[in-house]
Amino acid sequence: MPKKRSIAVVLATALCLVTAGCAESSTRTASGGASARAAGSGYPVTIENCGRTETFTKAPSRVVVMNGGSVGEVSTLLALGLGDRIVSNQQSYGMSEVAGRAEAIKALPTGDIELNDAYDIPGEAMLGLRPDLVLSVTTYGFDAKNGFATRDQLRTVGANSYVSPQGCDDDPSKMTVADSYKLLRDLGKVFDVGDRAEKLIADSEERVAAVAAKVRGEKKPRVMVLFANMSMGGNDFSSVVAQGIFNDILAEAGGANAFASAATTTFADLSKEKVAATDVDALVVISYNDPDPTGYARKLLKEFPQWPAAKTHTYTVLSDSMYLGPSNDLAVGRIARMLHPDAF
Repeated sequence: MPKKRSIAVVLATALCLVTAGCAESSTRTASGGASARAAGSGYPVTIENCGRTETFTKAPSRVVVMNGGSVGEVSTLLALGLGDRIVSNQQSYGMSEVAGRAEAIKALPTGDIELNDAYDIPGEAMLGLRPDLVLSVTTYGFDAKNGFATRDQLRTVGANSYVSPQGCDDDPSKMTVADSYKLLRDLGKVFDVGDRAEKLIADSEERVAAVAAKVRGEKKPRVMVLFANMSMGGNDFSSVVAQGIFNDILAEAGGANAFASAATTTFADLSKEKVAATDVDALVVISYNDPDPTGYARKLLKEFPQWPAAKTHTYTVLSDSMYLGPSNDLAVGRIARMLHPDAF
């Protein structure tokens, strides 16, 4: 089994993932900000983001995607057909529930940047990339104290910036599937591909609703969700999910988080004794660049044979669909079929 990797700086700050209207007209509202649009061009577009106004006079063509322990931003760009706009991407989960996505992410340019201790792009290197849009999971990625280029610095070189939903307060514990749709809508507006964004959202909502309808009224099994071989605290189980978009996905799939009461933050830092004393009916292991998440899941079931999940061997391994991004419907479907196989 691989040695646990401590990525507290990256994941704890980012993991930490209410939609805005998308009306095609001469005046468009984007995330609460309205802008008069040039006839026929789709621009300018104004986005209100973390208390800032970002105005786009044309579609960005030199996009930098910061790491932040996420893959939601780069996956959203790819889902919208915008991969050719990326000049540097630092995000990767190493696997994906979407066929070909992990390979597509791996093939994106990185900008040949020497990353800092947070596995991200230092300020000077960022400015050297000459971006016109920089995407960050949270405001952490624009904090000068962390060695990053600030949003004001980026603006002086002609670059817009964007912090993903729930990233303004650095509190992903409040994140829901609606935030994934908001990210799609916002980037759809920025790049003037709102029709693509709305189609992705509508299709996802339809699939989630269909699954939720099949499991409605069923008993909700208790599910443990955690990242494979991750260390984010002082206890043996510090990557166990307590709050956030994960719980929203579980609810749609007809399940409940077995450790939701263990913390008000995204992650619960738990002892082995606490984990052993909790009934777990099913296990969801999330892979973040882990070479053998299935082996990790099986190891856990063997370590806690008293769990109902161990007795029934009920587990699944997921990656990007369990986090902010365009593919939450895939996680809902996979988990629902694991928890309620007779409903399908």
